[in-house]
Amino acid sequence: MTEKITFTVEETGEEVELYVVEETRISGVNYLLVTDSADETEDGEAYILKDVSDEADTDAIYEMVEDEEELNAVSKVFGELLEDITLE
Repeated sequence: MTEKITFTVEETGEEVELYVVEETRISGVNYLLVTDSADETEDGEAYILKDVSDEADTDAIYEMVEDEEELNAVSKVFGELLEDITLE
């Protein structure tokens, strides 16, 4: 069963359900590869989220990775972890 998380879009307050495909830790930072599709056989939008929470935070706080260089590096790691999935 795929883990489901609720992501709140800061600008609009809209809540979006995302499904965790994979997670990894790079240089002490946690990253999640998530999709908006619960069906693994269906194509969905994929996003990479970065944990930006402080130790004092009770809930994890994630932001979408937007920096092109960071996005490419983390995408490569997820691509190696999930050889059978194509990331675009």
